[in-house]
Amino acid sequence: MSTIYFFSACFIFVIAVVLQGAWIYFLRRIKAAQTLKSYGPKRHLESKKCTPTMGGALFPISFALGVFLVYRPLGLLRQEVLLLFSLPTAVALIGFIDDWLKLKRTSSEGLRSLQKLSLQIFFSLPWVLWICLGRGFYLWPDVAFSPWLGVPLLLFLTIGVLNAVNITDGLDGLASGAFALSMLGGACLLGNPWSILCSCGAVTVLAFLWHNGYPAKVFMGDVGAHFLGGLLITLCVLSDRTATLFPLGFLFGLEALSVVIQLLSIRTRGKKVFLMSPIHHHFELKGWSETEIVTRFWLVHLLGMTFLSGILLFLTN
Repeated sequence: MSTIYFFSACFIFVIAVVLQGAWIYFLRRIKAAQTLKSYGPKRHLESKKCTPTMGGALFPISFALGVFLVYRPLGLLRQEVLLLFSLPTAVALIGFIDDWLKLKRTSSEGLRSLQKLSLQIFFSLPWVLWICLGRGFYLWPDVAFSPWLGVPLLLFLTIGVLNAVNITDGLDGLASGAFALSMLGGACLLGNPWSILCSCGAVTVLAFLWHNGYPAKVFMGDVGAHFLGGLLITLCVLSDRTATLFPLGFLFGLEALSVVIQLLSIRTRGKKVFLMSPIHHHFELKGWSETEIVTRFWLVHLLGMTFLSGILLFLTN
């Protein structure tokens, strides 16, 4: 059985790399280049201009191909497949709208923050209710949340993860490489069938990383970041091991926390803590090269995942 999964992963990877290459060609033909933020690091305005965006629009297709190849051997139920795809696909639509507005306006601004938050709540809430009122919401197997506590908590976690992954997507390969590490960690922590599905997620994003490594030929865009965030929380929740979200989302949490710290400091003290947030831009302005930041942040993510996973396993055994 493991041989089937291995060759399925290889097949998905090759197909996804080829599809992504064709998609990049199409994006260039229609001139779907991302308009960069004028207030971002200045070197981005020169080095990353004309790079196409919305590469992550293929994530649902690549992942669906992987699930199609393995769902029968895994014995997945139809309801489980619907729960698996409903949230990531729905929130990817939010990212697609945001990316499309940016392209249409030739602007770095798409949806307003409040608009995006409202749509995230609107698309996430039905899935959250389905989980909490239907199958049940678990911190760990046999440690369940009551619906009155589970609904607001899961909604908060879902919105947080979506935005944390989106915030991390600021350097070539940073978010995609970190997510691949998260999926490989999930393959070790979540147990079957979710471990195998994590492997499908890892292969999907590694095929994108083939094109997204520095210098990136394509950006994933909000559509890709939202899909990955939705997939991460979905796999953790459906495995009934929601606590694994903390090690698997370690770097994404650090990036989001740096933004929160920066905003609180500016509004309460009138001073910045970081030269620029999220924190990867701070190190850019400190003079680190992009490849140095990405590689070191991957290592930080790996070490953080390992440390928190060890604590989690110790507490639950």
